[in-house]
Amino acid sequence: MNTIENKALVQRTHAELDQGNGQAFIDSLADDASWTLEGTTPGSRTYAGKAVIREELIKPLFAQFAGPYVSKTERIIAEGDRVVVLFSGDVLTKAGKRYNNRYCYVYRLEGGRVKELTEYFDTALVQEALEAPPVAAHA
Repeated sequence: MNTIENKALVQRTHAELDQGNGQAFIDSLADDASWTLEGTTPGSRTYAGKAVIREELIKPLFAQFAGPYVSKTERIIAEGDRVVVLFSGDVLTKAGKRYNNRYCYVYRLEGGRVKELTEYFDTALVQEALEAPPVAAHA
């Protein structure tokens, strides 16, 4: 895929996220995708494989939310197999805390799927508003 196709795929995915539909994001992941959360939070590490991403990152995270997580995509920049997305998100947690983070996602696509994702975000907010994920067998 070329730059235009890669950017279009990520634009479609984030348009769905902006509507509260996370399934398009899950569908965009390659089976052997990796997602790295930068920083020093208890959840900061590389999650390897779509099943691990879903079970050890996404499910525990979304289980803490009191309602639908809604994002707002601000900018998408692409070059070759890399696509960078700046966006924000907002949701109330079941513990009554506001989780309104800002993100920079750096995607690497291969064959029409997300192969690698590196996430940059406000780690202090994560530690303040969210519970630490369970200790993973793959960590």
